[in-house]
Amino acid sequence: MSDNNDALVEAAMESIAAAQTLAELDEVRVQYLGKKGKLKSLQQQLKSLSPEEKREFGKTLNAVKQSIQTALTEKKEALEASEKTGPQIDAIDVTLPGLRSLPGHRHPLMATMEEVKSILIGLGFRYDDYPEVETEFFNFDALNTPDWHPARDMHDSFYTTVGNVLRTHTSAFQTRAMKQFGPPPLRAMTSGRCYRRDEIDASHFPIFHQLDVIAIDQDISFADLKWVLYQLASALFGEDVQLRFRPSYFPFTTPSAEVDVMFNGKWLEILGAGMIRPEVLQAGGVDSEQWQGFAFGLGLDRMAMIRHGISDIRLMYENEEAFLRQF
Repeated sequence: MSDNNDALVEAAMESIAAAQTLAELDEVRVQYLGKKGKLKSLQQQLKSLSPEEKREFGKTLNAVKQSIQTALTEKKEALEASEKTGPQIDAIDVTLPGLRSLPGHRHPLMATMEEVKSILIGLGFRYDDYPEVETEFFNFDALNTPDWHPARDMHDSFYTTVGNVLRTHTSAFQTRAMKQFGPPPLRAMTSGRCYRRDEIDASHFPIFHQLDVIAIDQDISFADLKWVLYQLASALFGEDVQLRFRPSYFPFTTPSAEVDVMFNGKWLEILGAGMIRPEVLQAGGVDSEQWQGFAFGLGLDRMAMIRHGISDIRLMYENEEAFLRQF
């Protein structure tokens, strides 16, 4: 009988060791310890034994059952640990390519923004950040765009429940800068995200980036504005850059102009500019009889697209690694 028990335990151990999954291991458990298992068949022999033989045989069966149960528990723990950690790698395949962490770098949009800021700082303009969530006063009213003004319809945007607005242009900083830095002369700029409810296509997105600049002094003229723009364009596009000024309209500047740059054989609009209106100066606490100034704002998204030959603005916001790795 002892030889039969030893053979049963040995067979059970071999089956347990061969199990590769928890499901296979459970099949082994049922085969040996289940209601119709091999150990149950041996227990049926107790009926034909004397009391003394039953005691000895019962001890033997309990020892067999304990050995199989212990082996099943250890194997189950090993399989569960293997499933958590994944397959074990016994050796390194030196033919596989190595895993490298690519160095990070600035997004092409942010790189363009920083370059434009650096050029203007070199021309004497200070940089500060301003709120993205603005009041209607700073975003519209202070820029000579009251609620009845038709130009306000062009800035259909996102409003908060308390009546503030996600800024529709960085020009909203102008009055804040005049109030914050006191009497002129003043040369200031800001940049950042703006928001308008545009339909998304290759050239429009509800989020876009602008950089806005103002200069206020006693003798500033449109000629000074043109000089600054030529300096900026030359630094960005080269010494032989060509600019075109087209008469335009903005509620907060007069005279006003749209400025185009010759790029790849065609004119591309890059910014709007003009002389600051007296109403805007007065809203900022500046005496328009004594001081005058210019302002311009450029679209950084379009500037980055021009510089890098990007044809679809949506690529700038999709955060696709294969696209960003090119820059």
